[in-house]
Amino acid sequence: MFLKSFIVTLLERRLAGVPLRVRLWDGTEVDPSGRARVGVILSSPSALRYLWASDLSSLAEGYVEGRFGIDGRVEDAVKAAEMLCRSRGVLPSGARRRPRRHTRGRDLRAVQGHYDLSNDFFSLWLDRRMTYSCAYFRSGSEDIHRAQEQKLDYICRKLMLKPEERFLDIGCGWGALISWAARHYGVKATGITLSRRQYEYACARVNSEGLTGRCQVRLLDYRDLRAEEGFDKIASVGMFEHVGLRNLSRYFAAMTRLLRRGGLFLNHGICSAQLDGIWTKGGGGDFIDRYVFPMGELPHVSHALREMAAQGFEVADVECLRPHYAQTLLHWSRRFDIRLGEAQRLVGERTCRVWSLYLAGCRHAFQRGWISVYQILACKGSEAGGWPLPWSRQHLYEAFPVVRSPGDKAGSLAEELAGSS
Repeated sequence: MFLKSFIVTLLERRLAGVPLRVRLWDGTEVDPSGRARVGVILSSPSALRYLWASDLSSLAEGYVEGRFGIDGRVEDAVKAAEMLCRSRGVLPSGARRRPRRHTRGRDLRAVQGHYDLSNDFFSLWLDRRMTYSCAYFRSGSEDIHRAQEQKLDYICRKLMLKPEERFLDIGCGWGALISWAARHYGVKATGITLSRRQYEYACARVNSEGLTGRCQVRLLDYRDLRAEEGFDKIASVGMFEHVGLRNLSRYFAAMTRLLRRGGLFLNHGICSAQLDGIWTKGGGGDFIDRYVFPMGELPHVSHALREMAAQGFEVADVECLRPHYAQTLLHWSRRFDIRLGEAQRLVGERTCRVWSLYLAGCRHAFQRGWISVYQILACKGSEAGGWPLPWSRQHLYEAFPVVRSPGDKAGSLAEELAGSS
C-alpha cells in the first residue's frame, strides 16, 4: 500500500498541469487535472519510466513497443505528450545527425520498406485516387477526395501543361498525377518510382483508364534517366525528402539535365523549419527515422532554393502549404482510425501503432510549425532569356473542373467520416 501511495503521489506531481489520465496495471487511475480527454494504460511498473521521459521519441517507443496503451484519440495523446515533455523544461530540439550517404541500394531499400507495405493498407485511408502527399484546400471544408483532385490540378496549372508536351513525374506514387495530367491536359506523361507495388498499381491504373498511349510508368531511379529523353515539364511531389542533404545538388542537377530550355520544374516537398535541418522538436524526427522513413532528411527551404539556383534554375514562385498538410493529415488520421480493425488484419497491431502515431504526430508537427511543405516553381531559362509564365497568377484560381463518378458529392470532414463508419 505504501509503494502504491508513493507512486500515485509521484504521478500526481509529474502530471501537474498536463491533461493526461494514467491507469496503473492494477486498475488505479490518476488524473490530477480532472479534465483529461485521453489516458495511458501502463502494462507494468517498468512502464512508469516512459512518463519521466523528456523527449517525444522515448514516449513514442513506449507506445509502439506495447509498454503502454492509449485510451482516447492518438491526436490528443500527442498534444499531452508535448506538454508532458515541456513540463520538464524546454522541449529539446532533437539530435543533430550528420548528413547520410545515399546510394542506390540504400535508397531502394528505404523506399520499398515504406511504400511497399501494402497497397490495400494505403487504400484504407488515402483518397480514392491514392494520392499520398499534401492536398490543396480552397476553403478547408472539402473532403479529402476533392482536395486531392484540386492539388493535382493545381500542380498542372502551375506547370502550364499543354497538349502533347512531355511531362515527367519523379516519384509518381500510384500514378494519380500522370493520369490526371494526361486525361485533362493531353500531355504525354512518364512516371518513375522505386516502389514495385506502386509501379504495378500505376501500370494497372494506366491500362484500366485507357491511357496506355499517353502514359508510361517505369521502375527506375531518377539518377538513371537519360538526358536525351528531354522533358518540357517536370514535377517532383513528396520525393526529395528521400534524396539526402548531400545529394540535393546532384538531384537538382539531374532535373536541369532532363528539362528542356524554357521548361518548368515544380518541386513539392516537406522542409524543416530549422536551418540546421532537424526534423522536429523533441525527438519526433528520431521516431520517424527509426520506424517510418529511414534515410529521410529534410532541408530548410533556403537550402533547397540555394541548391536550385546553383544548378541554373531561376525560381519563379515559392508557396508554403503548411496549413494544407495539417488538414490533409487530419483526414488521413481520422480515416485511419475508422478503418483500424481492417488495417490491423493487413499489417498487424504493432505496425498500426506506428502509423497511427505517425499520422497524428505529423499533423501536430505541421500545426506547431516544426516542419512545413513548399511548392517551388522554377524555370530553365532559354538562350534568349524568355519568360514562360503569364503576368499574373489568375490562371491558378479559375474555375476548377472536378471529375467525379455518378453519385459522388463533396462534403465536410464530419459528413465524410460519418459515411465511412
